[in-house]
Amino acid sequence: MTIRLIAGLAGIALCMPSAHAQQATEDWQAIDALTATVATAMGRTATPIDRRIKLQRCPEQASITAIDAQTLAVRCASLGWRVRVAMTLGEGAAPGLLPAGYARPAAPVIRRGDNVRVSIETESFTIHYSAVAAEDGRVGDTIALRGDANRSLSATVTGPGRALLQD
Repeated sequence: MTIRLIAGLAGIALCMPSAHAQQATEDWQAIDALTATVATAMGRTATPIDRRIKLQRCPEQASITAIDAQTLAVRCASLGWRVRVAMTLGEGAAPGLLPAGYARPAAPVIRRGDNVRVSIETESFTIHYSAVAAEDGRVGDTIALRGDANRSLSATVTGPGRALLQD
């Protein structure tokens, strides 16, 4: 009977989450603070990371880099995970301008004839639209695109194969 009681208590202890298991997941509050700092330096505001994401805690400080003018990447090189963080324009920033500290590449990131994913963003929704580039463009350039039924539109280049439709 004593052996059954000890075995039962051991089973319950194994089922209960330990403090060590809770600390094994990433601390998103610290990473949110870092992404906010990087985004602010770029004249942007970072969206908070979804708290439902459960990743193993990075043994070193996660690195944060700008993918383009709209997106940051949070990476843990030693564990191989990466999370993309969307950014919106910060207060006082002019749409279409490159954020402070973001260098314009020398070569175009979109070439004439490339397929381009055009995003239309509002506070309540985002729509993605496929189009074909009618001209070359670097990040921050506004270029002409051809959409469905050869309708022409212009959008601001945000990265390789991506553009943002401005109001």
